[in-house]
Amino acid sequence: MSFTAQDMVQLKTYIERKFKCSGISMKRREKADDSVEVMLDGEFIGVIYKDTDEGETSYDFNMAILDIDLTGTSAL
Repeated sequence: MSFTAQDMVQLKTYIERKFKCSGISMKRREKADDSVEVMLDGEFIGVIYKDTDEGETSYDFNMAILDIDLTGTSAL
C-alpha cells in the first residue's frame, strides 16, 4: 500500500488540473508509507492517504483548515 513515484506524479497532475493551480508538490512522510504530504508553493496544505481494498485503490485527500486561516476572507 505504499506510495510509488508514479502515484505521486499522477496525483500531482490530477490536483493541479482539478483545482486549476500549479505549485503542488508531494513529500513522503517519515513514519507512514501509506500517505504523502501535499504542499502548495512550499506550504503544507494536507495529506493524501492511499487505500487498496479488494483490488481497487482509492486516495483520500485530507485538508485541515484552521479558523485563523480564514481571517480576512470574505463570504461568497
